[in-house]
Amino acid sequence: MLLHEYRICLPFTVEEYHIGQLYMICKHCEVETSKEDGVEVVRNEPVTNENGVVGQLTEKRLYLSSRLPTWMRSLIPNVFYITEKATNFYPYTTTEYTVSGH
Repeated sequence: MLLHEYRICLPFTVEEYHIGQLYMICKHCEVETSKEDGVEVVRNEPVTNENGVVGQLTEKRLYLSSRLPTWMRSLIPNVFYITEKATNFYPYTTTEYTVSGH
């Protein structure tokens, strides 16, 4: 596993950055959602890890069928989606993606 660390001096606090990050994730989901495709939040709940740190567990379904090339749509079912499971123990986030067919 390759780990990169970046340090950027910001004109705001870490807590303000965290709030802004969560807002922009929600705003991006809203912008990317249309009548045909989009983001469906299946689960969004607090979770505690083994060290007692409280974080957030989020499960989303990303429907992308209309964004696939035409030739690929004929091979893949219309109910194609990607499941994103993320655990956010700020500043550490783990995200897992799986492809589902129904």
